[in-house]
Amino acid sequence: MLKTIRLTFLLLFLAVVPVYAAEAPAQSTQASQSTKSGQSININAKSCLLMEANTGKILLEENSHQQLPPASVTKVMTMLLIYEALDQERIKWDQMVTTSAHAASMGGSQIFLEPEEQQSVKDLVKSIVIASANDAAVAMAEFIAGSEDAFVEMMNSKAQELGMKNTHFKNSCGLDAEGHLTTAYDIALMSQELITKYPKVFDLTKVRLDKIIHRTSKGEEEFGLTNTNRLIRNYPGTTGLKTGSTGKALYCISATAERDNMSLIAVVMGAPDPTTRFESAMKMFDYGYANYAIMAQEPSGTHMGDVTIYKGKQEIAPVVIQKQQHVLVPKGKNITIENQVKLMEDITAPVAKDTKAGEIIYNHEGTEVGRGDLVIKDEIEKAEVHDIMRRVFSRWLSKNELRDQRQQPPED
Repeated sequence: MLKTIRLTFLLLFLAVVPVYAAEAPAQSTQASQSTKSGQSININAKSCLLMEANTGKILLEENSHQQLPPASVTKVMTMLLIYEALDQERIKWDQMVTTSAHAASMGGSQIFLEPEEQQSVKDLVKSIVIASANDAAVAMAEFIAGSEDAFVEMMNSKAQELGMKNTHFKNSCGLDAEGHLTTAYDIALMSQELITKYPKVFDLTKVRLDKIIHRTSKGEEEFGLTNTNRLIRNYPGTTGLKTGSTGKALYCISATAERDNMSLIAVVMGAPDPTTRFESAMKMFDYGYANYAIMAQEPSGTHMGDVTIYKGKQEIAPVVIQKQQHVLVPKGKNITIENQVKLMEDITAPVAKDTKAGEIIYNHEGTEVGRGDLVIKDEIEKAEVHDIMRRVFSRWLSKNELRDQRQQPPED
C-alpha cells in the first residue's frame, strides 16, 4: 500500500514538472559504449557522435541515427538560417525586431521579452547563441519568415537539403513537441554546415558573459547573458556550440573545438545530467585529438599537369589545385599520403577561368582520405580562323623542317 501511494505521488509530481528548452531537470539514462579504431570509451548517454568538421569524417558514434528530441540544440538550425539570411543580406545586424505576443509567451530559457518590445537583430542573435533564449529564437523566426510556422518549414527544407533524413522540426526553439525529433548524426550535419560556412558564429559562441538592454514603456533595464556551455571555460580549444535540455530530451549538446588545424564536433543526446553531458563531450574530444591528425596537402595554385584545349587560342592549358586539402589520418610515425591526378579530356574553348578540369584524390594505405578539384588556371578564348590557319601552317612548317633534317646526309 505504501509503495502504491509513493508511486502515485511521483506520477502526479512528474505531471506538473515544467518543460524547458535549455537547462531543465532530467531523468536517468543508460550508459552506452562507443568504439572506433580499435579503442573504446564509455559515454553515458542515449546516443553520441564525433565528427571532424572539415572532412566530414565520423570518428566515433553510438546509436547516431536514433531519433530523439534535441531540446535547444534545435537552435543550431535556427542559427544557420539566421546567418544565411544575414549573408544574403535579407536581414541586417542593426535592424530592429518587434516582439510578438507569441514570441513573448515562450517559456523555459528566455530573456523575458515583452510584447511590442523592440530589439536589434544583433542582440536577439546574441541572446539565442549565448543564453539559449526561446523568446528571441521565435522573434527572429517570425522576423525572417513572417511566422514561426513558415520558419519551421524553412528549417525542415534546409534539413532535407543537408541530408538530415531522420529529422523533423516542429518549432524554432526546441521546446518539447510531439514529432520534434532528430539524431546525433543529423545534428552533426547541421552543426558542420553552420561552423564551416559561417565561422563568424564563433564570435558569439565563445563569449562567456554579455548583456542586452530591455527598452520598454517602463524604461531601460540591463539584462545579463551567461553562456550555457561550460566547455568554453573548462576545455581548451572549445569554440561552441549549443546546449539543450528538456524533460523528454534530457541533456544534450553539440560541442565544437579546434586544435592543430583539426575542428571537431561532439554530439551528445540524452545524458542524465549537465555534468555527464559535458564530460561525455570532453571524452570524445580527447579521443579525437589523441588518435587523429590533419595533414595539409599541396597549396592552392600548385601546378598538377596540363590539358588539351580544343579550338582554343592556346592548345595546352595548365591545371592547378583550386583549394588546398587537409586530410584526416590516424596518428602515427610514418604517415604517407599518395595522390592520384585525374584530368578531363576534350575540353572545348571558350574556357572560363577556374573551370574544373579534373580531380586530385588522396589515399592513405589504399583508402581515400580526401579529394579536391583541379581547375584551368586562366581564361582561354575560342580560336579565330586566322589562329587556326597560323597553327596549321606552323605544324606544316615544323613537319617539313623535320623531314629535311632526316634527309640530310650525316656529317663526316
